[in-house]
Amino acid sequence: MRSYAAFRRLIALRSSATRSNVRRRYSRTLPNAFIGKAKKPTDKELSAELGSARRLWDQLVKELGDEQGIATQEWNTYSKKAGWSLRLKHKDRVIVYLSPHRGCFTVSFALGDKAVQAARKSGLPPAVIKIIDEAKRYAEGTAVRIEVKGAEDVASVKGIAIAKLGN
Repeated sequence: MRSYAAFRRLIALRSSATRSNVRRRYSRTLPNAFIGKAKKPTDKELSAELGSARRLWDQLVKELGDEQGIATQEWNTYSKKAGWSLRLKHKDRVIVYLSPHRGCFTVSFALGDKAVQAARKSGLPPAVIKIIDEAKRYAEGTAVRIEVKGAEDVASVKGIAIAKLGN
């Protein structure tokens, strides 16, 4: 079986995507930082796992709450094997899921058709539009996952959240 690194190199060679786009497209393979924990992570544990990405995590949570009213935070796990994720909700509607990894985090959305169309028209970077276009579609919506490693990723996530809120 090929390693993840070999898989990434193969994908990078076969597509016109940059390495960072390949890393973002396949971020779902990153292990959750809190697999095996029975209780939700503490603030200290979250900071230890995220490292420098904690600043981006806090910025995203604060800005979505202040600017868009996505203020309800709820830690959730389906099993010890899955790890923990933070749901950000607007009233009773889950808008975005944040999954912590070592040194970064992944943001996930389940976008309906109208939200996908709104995101495409919202001026997001072409790499993000490509992620949306190539995302797998489920009954619940299109599963968009973005690995957050920088301020440009935070801006993209906010744009997708706005598209979802409006639709």
